[in-house]
Amino acid sequence: MGPMVENLLGPEPTRLPDRPEAQAAADGGTDPGKIVRAYPDFSEAWALLAERALHAGDPVAAYAYARTGYHRGLDQLRRSGWKGFGPVPWDHRPNQGFLRALGALARAAREIGEDEEWERCSQFLADSDPKAPAALGLV
Repeated sequence: MGPMVENLLGPEPTRLPDRPEAQAAADGGTDPGKIVRAYPDFSEAWALLAERALHAGDPVAAYAYARTGYHRGLDQLRRSGWKGFGPVPWDHRPNQGFLRALGALARAAREIGEDEEWERCSQFLADSDPKAPAALGLV
């Protein structure tokens, strides 16, 4: 075996595993609260709850839902080999739950006056995938 070649472009993108049953429930319009009860580690359902709370004008609830989805997603990213930095591609559907939770956390933080967290989460989202902020309407 030859010498190891370092990836000079940075770490490989992290792609979370598919969750076909949970994704089908979300795509089928199942209430996100029901999805969370069936799949408590499914970030997309937490993101849906957060987005619904933001739309309803409840940024405090949105913040709590989004933070939960964000942390569940971080756990899954780490289990998938993510080292705390590097690409998390938006176009890989299983990553979208984490990225949506992160985007909702940024919006909720801004609405409750957590400006530092708004900045940190917004930057983290853009660093994860530069397409994500536009896909989520954050630009």
